[in-house]
Amino acid sequence: MRYVFGLGASKCRTTRAAYFGYSFDNKSKQFSKPWRASILPTAEVGQKKREREAYAHSAQNKLELLAKLPIWKLRRVSRLFANFRMKSHIQFITTPTSDTPGTALLLHFDDKRYIIGNIHEGLQRAGLQLGTKNLKAKDLFLTGRTEWLTNGGLLGMILTLADAANARAESKKEIIRQKIERAKAREEGDSQRRKRSKKSDSEATQQPVLLPGTQYVEDDPTVTLHGGPNLTHMLATARSFIFRKGTPIKVIEHTEEEQESSIDRDWKPTWADNRIQVWAMPIEPTHSENTSTGLRPVSPRKRSLGEFLTGQGPTSSEPADRSSIQPNPPENQEVYDQTTRRFVVSEMFGSAWRYGNLTEMPLHEVHLPATLFIRDPETKQLRKYTGPMPDGTSPVPDVKVLVRQPWPGALIDHLPPTKPSATAMSYIIRSQRQRGKFKPDEARARKVPPGPLWAQLAAGLDVQSSDGVTVTPQMVLGAEKEGNGIAVVDLPSQEYVHDLANREEWKAERVMTGVGAIVWILGPGVIQNETLSGFIRSHPNLQHILSSPDHCPNYLSMTSAASGAIRHNQIDPVHYSLPVHSNAPSSQADLGFAVPEATTRHTVPAERGLKIELEPSFVLKQDDIVPLLNTALLLQQTPGEVLNLAEAARRELASEGSQTETANQGLPSQDAEIICLGTGSALPSPYRNVSATLLRVPGCGSYLLDCGENTLGQLKRVYAPAQLAEVLRDLKMIWISHLHADHHLGTTSVIKAWYEELHGRDLVKRRRPSLTEQLLDSANFLNEGKRLFVVGHGHMMRWLKEYSSVEDYGYDQIVPLKSFVANPRAPDLCNLEWNGVNVGFNTSKDPKVKNAIRRATSLSNLVTCAVSHCYGAQAVSLTFPTGFKFSYSGDCRPSKAFAEIGRNSTVLLHEATFDDELKGDAIAKKHSTTSEAIGVGIAMGARRVLLTHFSQRYSKIPSVNSLDSLSVKLEDAEDVDPNEGMDQPADRHIESHAPIKNLLDRLDEQTTQSQTGAQEQESNRTYSMDSECDPKPTSAPSEVTTLHRRQVNDMKIGVAFDYMHVKVGEIAHLEKFTPALRELYKNEEPDRLASKITFSDDETEVPPKKDKSASRAEKARRRLIRG
Repeated sequence: MRYVFGLGASKCRTTRAAYFGYSFDNKSKQFSKPWRASILPTAEVGQKKREREAYAHSAQNKLELLAKLPIWKLRRVSRLFANFRMKSHIQFITTPTSDTPGTALLLHFDDKRYIIGNIHEGLQRAGLQLGTKNLKAKDLFLTGRTEWLTNGGLLGMILTLADAANARAESKKEIIRQKIERAKAREEGDSQRRKRSKKSDSEATQQPVLLPGTQYVEDDPTVTLHGGPNLTHMLATARSFIFRKGTPIKVIEHTEEEQESSIDRDWKPTWADNRIQVWAMPIEPTHSENTSTGLRPVSPRKRSLGEFLTGQGPTSSEPADRSSIQPNPPENQEVYDQTTRRFVVSEMFGSAWRYGNLTEMPLHEVHLPATLFIRDPETKQLRKYTGPMPDGTSPVPDVKVLVRQPWPGALIDHLPPTKPSATAMSYIIRSQRQRGKFKPDEARARKVPPGPLWAQLAAGLDVQSSDGVTVTPQMVLGAEKEGNGIAVVDLPSQEYVHDLANREEWKAERVMTGVGAIVWILGPGVIQNETLSGFIRSHPNLQHILSSPDHCPNYLSMTSAASGAIRHNQIDPVHYSLPVHSNAPSSQADLGFAVPEATTRHTVPAERGLKIELEPSFVLKQDDIVPLLNTALLLQQTPGEVLNLAEAARRELASEGSQTETANQGLPSQDAEIICLGTGSALPSPYRNVSATLLRVPGCGSYLLDCGENTLGQLKRVYAPAQLAEVLRDLKMIWISHLHADHHLGTTSVIKAWYEELHGRDLVKRRRPSLTEQLLDSANFLNEGKRLFVVGHGHMMRWLKEYSSVEDYGYDQIVPLKSFVANPRAPDLCNLEWNGVNVGFNTSKDPKVKNAIRRATSLSNLVTCAVSHCYGAQAVSLTFPTGFKFSYSGDCRPSKAFAEIGRNSTVLLHEATFDDELKGDAIAKKHSTTSEAIGVGIAMGARRVLLTHFSQRYSKIPSVNSLDSLSVKLEDAEDVDPNEGMDQPADRHIESHAPIKNLLDRLDEQTTQSQTGAQEQESNRTYSMDSECDPKPTSAPSEVTTLHRRQVNDMKIGVAFDYMHVKVGEIAHLEKFTPALRELYKNEEPDRLASKITFSDDETEVPPKKDKSASRAEKARRRLIRG
């Protein structure tokens, strides 16, 4: 229960402050922040009350306001001053595992959150699994170096925080609008209220109209990031695909030079707010040149600010090679460059850009791509311009057109270069100093009556006693107490131990008073360092909590997804393997070195859920540690009927008839395997990760189709270390369909893992080809082998290049290819641009390059087409020398162009975000429904269709209940005008979540379909790797028509799940296990955590574990408060 204090406020059961004032929570014994979102009816109160209102906004201390309130409003809280203590704790969200590669902590106050540690890939998903409220965090303290291992989840986290803030703001505005409507309705008669109902419905989507004299006060939406050098640059590289309005991002980069110039003898905090004080510790390695941060990459010269603001780069006459870098940058150049980076970040998150802004200009001055409009001279209405375009191919009329002004990220071509930083960030964090305990007996003895005067004393103000004597707070308050805290130390390698151990902060009483523990975040091998062991021994008064991959077990952190995979393995062990994990920490034999005894004896292992209570007293609490998943018990809980149905399916597949049918399918590359690493859309959920699919074709290689956040973690769960090494060595290509964050934010970590596997971890021995070498002898460079091709939109390639100046992740060894359609009328042609040269499979003019790229990729052809989803979205079709053809849609509406380039595909992997019942949502958000995806497969004559990319509303299994049982057609197909500009950022949308329909009904009853024999000619074709071009099909393009199910009998349909791996020849087997899966999930309760939008502001969304003793204590405390 909360007591709300303010104008006319009284005891109420709500968490929102009424009008103006503060709320006091009995459970936490804490006053709320003033004016989180309130209505201030200034027109209805007197002058005295308006003065109080203004005072409420300027008060530095919450209790100062209470001192102005009448005594009757303080009766229920005056007795609580003696026991009022601020509560706070720190909880471990993650420790190092395969899919949570770092350590993250949540610092929790009742009204505020802070995230400390590694904002790594998979952090959001792990937070959902644990039930922590990460979305309330507005200050993030990033530890370690600025590299993808520690910061790989930051971009996704910022997007989610921004969306959460916007959703909360809209929700509060709607609540206020509803309150105003209800207030007006009460003032008016019943008849007037009925008249206004229709008007109210029509204005429901408009901004709330406040009463006269009413002020709306919002939260400060700013998110502050604390980290080391290059953090701003890292954010700025993402400008092509991240754009949010109304959520400003403030970046604070801490450097050693800053610390030396700012810290004086008083050891003032580096940063502080009303809750905590922070001392940042930038730690440098002993030998910077030997660290794993890499050498400085080749970068173009720095641009002038004029070039930056106009989007211009170096002129073509200036070589973009090492010789063009300024050897001695001018004074203050770095400050100048940092200013430009900050400008970019400010435009990404706080821009005033609007979608509807149009600029008039002559047609010949327009730079394509762009969306053009023209005003009809008669009707004066705007219409889309459809005449000749200024692309240089034909003359254009002398007319003026209206051009939609691109969003700011589209105007910035290049960033000032930077170089990798070896600085690793650590922090000492303490809560603010606590006021002494209020002594009621002392106050009474000094003749201070209870009520407002007590509140003033507690607030630190002097008061007059009943006999006119001045009473100071020191007379009635106990001694002030220093706030408790911890140190979070991140040491990536042993080179950082010496600098850490010799820092002056450990000797400064002003800094260390109240610090009760050190959380050690250690890189591989650091645990064996003797200097570190000696430091731990020399500080026995501190708790030492150790989080290291050498010390923490590789447990199953995503327990919901793992539980599903384990049960699926029990049902179908052929297509689902057990996630790779270990519940025991690595032994010293496995580590290959001995861990000092003092290190293990004086440290506590970090565990997920472990809590460090800071206030009111420092306590290490292990009650909330999450137990490891008991796989044996999980298997025992599977219903017997499910196992019986699964056994029946396995017997059917083992029959002679079924095996003969499988062998006689006539599919090319039947042993090619599809591994589903992420099958969810938009946001990670406890059950499905975001998009990623691995295709392994024996004799050719491995190909990754999209690479959402934490794809590497998913690979590590599917493959044991030796198998993963083989997959990485065999990896030939990564295809990125579009620049939504859920489709590509795992690319960097996969490239780095490939890089280290093929080229070794020793930076000195790596051969770095120069740009000149690549340009002069492209064919030889490609033929050298050990190349990874990354194919996608040009902005994706720019992001990879710009981020390579932050971290050496292997960019110099990859071949980035910009893909775009060569000719819309020739679907078999596709341009692939590399270093400004076209190296397309059928469009390159150099036969040597054409043959080299085919040998290097083991592909006969790669064709793309633009699809309707977002700027730059593309679908792709891969053809192999065996005749095997694999088509992947990415995210899109149904596309005739895609059906054309994928004609006669062996396998179609198509997104099916929505159930057919939500077709309107699919059209609005530019996705496909289940039937539409199958319709594309029918149109292209695909032999097998695999559905993926399901809305997270279908948390465990997608709904295919509403498939049309008579016909499926490719209708409402949307194709893309190649001249459309980048009017909107390629940014992910926010899905509205509906109740989950855990249905798999009638999937096994759906009659499979395809055009019989449509692929016979394609499957019999062979391709020469040395031929200049592939033979062109002579058949005319098939027309997209409605095909009845009874007319087709060969196409098999499968539904993708995370961790599923299926061979092409076994896709038809998946439907046999549908009855068992349907039985498994039929009694499952809807998963509120996945179905409820994660942007909820409800603190009780994830209910805590019930503890009877705690409940009894809480009831007793409430009775005591009520008196």
